[in-house]
Amino acid sequence: MSTTRPTLRESLNGISGILVTPFDAADRPVPARLAPIVDRAVRAGVHVLVANGNTGEFYGLTTAEAEAMVHGAAEQIAGRVPLLAGVGRSIGDACALARASHAAGASALMVHQPPDPFVAPRGVVSYVQRVAEAGQGLPVVLYLRDDGIGFEAIEALCNLPEVVGVKWASPTPMKLAESIRRTEGRDIAWVGGLAETWAPPFYAVGSRGFTSGLINVWPEHSVAIHAALEAGDYAKAASLIRTMAPFEELRAEERNGTNVTVVKTALQLMGEDCGPTRPPSAWPLVPRAAEELRRCLGEWGVTRPAAAE
Repeated sequence: MSTTRPTLRESLNGISGILVTPFDAADRPVPARLAPIVDRAVRAGVHVLVANGNTGEFYGLTTAEAEAMVHGAAEQIAGRVPLLAGVGRSIGDACALARASHAAGASALMVHQPPDPFVAPRGVVSYVQRVAEAGQGLPVVLYLRDDGIGFEAIEALCNLPEVVGVKWASPTPMKLAESIRRTEGRDIAWVGGLAETWAPPFYAVGSRGFTSGLINVWPEHSVAIHAALEAGDYAKAASLIRTMAPFEELRAEERNGTNVTVVKTALQLMGEDCGPTRPPSAWPLVPRAAEELRRCLGEWGVTRPAAAE
C-alpha cells in the first residue's frame, strides 16, 4: 500500500527538530557526526529537521561553516523529511546562506530575526523580502523571537508570498493569538518556537507543532508529547513534559548559556561525541549540573547510569 508524504505545510504542524553542529578536536564542523542523530529522529517520527538553528550554534558559526552544515545536513537527511535551513545575520550573509541552502536542496528557509541593535519593523520586512529573493523560490519560515516589532509588521511579513510559517519564540501567547487572528486568511503555519514546555499554552491559542532540541537525545519523547497535544490530551502532555523538565531546567541555567551545552554533554554520555560548544556558550557543565544530567539520562533509559565504584 502506497503512502503519501506530508507536504511541507503539513510537516510544519509537527516537530521541528533543531540539530546540533558537531565539532571535531580541532574545532572544525563535522556534519557526518549527525548521522546517528538524524537517523534516530527520523525513525522516531520527527517531522522536520533544522540546520543552523540556535541549538546548532548558528551565531557561533562563520557563514562558510553554516553553508557547509546545510549541505552536510541535507546529505545526512537524504530527503527523508523536510530540511529547514537557518539563515540570518547581515543581509549579505543571510542572502549567501539562502543561495547555499537552495543549492543544498533545502525544503525551506528559516529566517532568524535580525539581532542588530537598530532594527526597524519595516526594515525587518525589507530584510525578509531580500532573503526570499535570494532563496530562489524556497518557502520561508520566520523565526520570531521579539514580538516588539508589532502586529502591523507581523502582518506585513505574513503577507509576503514566500512566507508559509512563523516559529513564535516569544512567551506571549495572547499576542500569538492576535497575530493568528490577523492573518487567518493566509494559512500560515504558526509553530511554537519555545520547545515542548511552552507548547501547551501555544496550542491552546491556535498554534500547532513545536521546535525541539531534545530530539537530538530523546526524539521518541518529543513525538509522544506532540501526539498527546494533537489528541487534545493536555493532561498526558503535561505529564510527559514534567518528565523532561529537569533537562530543560539545566538548559536554562547561566542565562540560557547552557542550552546547547546540556544537549552536547548528553550526546557525549550517549557515546555520540559532537564536541564542545563554542564561546560565549558555557562549556563544560559545572560538576553538579553534569551529575544531574547523568542521573536524568539514566532514569530515561537513554544511557546507563554511572557504574558504582
